[in-house]
Amino acid sequence: MEVTGLVPLVGENYDVKMKNSMQDILSEISKESPNFSHFVDAFYELMQAKVDPPFEVIWVYAAIKFGYQNFEKGDTLDRILSAKGLFQLLSSCSVSAGASKSVALLAPVVFVVQKVVLELFGKELKLKREKKAMREVKSLVDVVLGYMSICCSEISDEENFDLVLGFTNLACLWVGKNDGFESLLPLVSSDVCGWLCAREFDVGYLAGAVFMEVFFLKLCLSFHLELSRDELEINLKSWIVGSITSFQNVYFLEILMRTTLETPLPLISILKPEDEILLRTVLFDAVLLVEYPFLYQNATHIKNLTLTRLITTHEAVEYFRELDQNRVISYIKAFSSSNIPSQIVKLVTSQNGLDEKAGAPNGLSPKGLINWLLSLESRGLFVFEDDILKSHAKLSLDISHTEQPTGALDSKITDDGLFYVDNVGEEENRAEEDKQNNTISDAFVAAAQTMKSNDNESRKRKSKSKRKKIKFVKYDLLQNSVGVKAGTSAPTNDSSSGESEVEDPNSDSDSDS
Repeated sequence: MEVTGLVPLVGENYDVKMKNSMQDILSEISKESPNFSHFVDAFYELMQAKVDPPFEVIWVYAAIKFGYQNFEKGDTLDRILSAKGLFQLLSSCSVSAGASKSVALLAPVVFVVQKVVLELFGKELKLKREKKAMREVKSLVDVVLGYMSICCSEISDEENFDLVLGFTNLACLWVGKNDGFESLLPLVSSDVCGWLCAREFDVGYLAGAVFMEVFFLKLCLSFHLELSRDELEINLKSWIVGSITSFQNVYFLEILMRTTLETPLPLISILKPEDEILLRTVLFDAVLLVEYPFLYQNATHIKNLTLTRLITTHEAVEYFRELDQNRVISYIKAFSSSNIPSQIVKLVTSQNGLDEKAGAPNGLSPKGLINWLLSLESRGLFVFEDDILKSHAKLSLDISHTEQPTGALDSKITDDGLFYVDNVGEEENRAEEDKQNNTISDAFVAAAQTMKSNDNESRKRKSKSKRKKIKFVKYDLLQNSVGVKAGTSAPTNDSSSGESEVEDPNSDSDSDS
């Protein structure tokens, strides 16, 4: 029996009304020419009955109000205006929602914006209307990114949502009945989409994926700045480090690291191959050469984060092995001097009841740790929590076994798994190297401070907290690996063991001033 509007929509009555309405929507989607206009009143009622309506109620209501696949109409500027309207509608409908839910709801907005960016990158932008469209889409991406960063300024473990309709069915409201979840997240790889599905659409991880898409769009649009390649590389690295530091979102960081494992990046549909290579290099540097303290402060996520960082480091090493041995050495030094190796050993041994000293690996290099973890898996112990990460671990070792030249880099690994570099000629090159490292550290500091000044106003309500420090691992970040000849010999000097610090822009100790 259908629940009428005379019965208060609370408790079981609300659930029945929502379930019936969702089933009606599903039936309408399957029709040749669906018409959702007669569902407006039902979903408006469901929206008004709760302070924080369920995820699918907001999505369906927004889809009906926005107009089924309305974003396909008009030219580029018209679609940007539609995306703005959709963003305003979804953000206003989720005022009382948690941070992750608010961000996850914006997946359709990002889907529309990505289509616009893809179209603009395929044009020469000679017409005034096209140039205006590029300016408008850049502005919209900045607004959405700012909104998301405010939403995610405080990390909390939010409950997952149990959907009445599957996410794939809900996605059809935006991408068409023959498409589904993966189509709605065009800048997320198939592996990451599969991993999200396996996690039953954890709201935090889904938000992290949407967040990463907007982050990627911002990076793609940066390639339209009138900068030299060296300036662009420094600019991108500074912004990425400042952003990760400011966001402090573990879901976003884990998905970002998982995405860097993909070859090519999902951005290849937008960027030229040479731009995709530069962006991959920039992402590896920002993720692997900087120590982010918040990574260690989330007990629930620490194992996934550290194992993902381990696999990402090893894949980066293999990627650059024949291109840039200086980067290879710096990545391994940054990893081995961080807390990651000890965290992995501690977590894995305690989880499997092993003695930490007796069961520890021989070395703490990325390759040595991966070998150790896979050997534990082969003995039936529980190490990797998902098959995708485990597959990357196995594949990366297979590649390194077949492609690694004997006597090259491995001859420079000591018993504890750390790389060392011969000191011949170190003194005469140190001054120039330090100058370059200081330039990059200053750029990182500037990026972090910029993020802080932009976020201060929105965070005045937060209580004061202790200042945190970000550790930067010294490295010649001005080195451009793109175009470096294969077989480049190992450098004779390296100062990557040095460190510098910058205030964490998420520290609020002066936000009330």
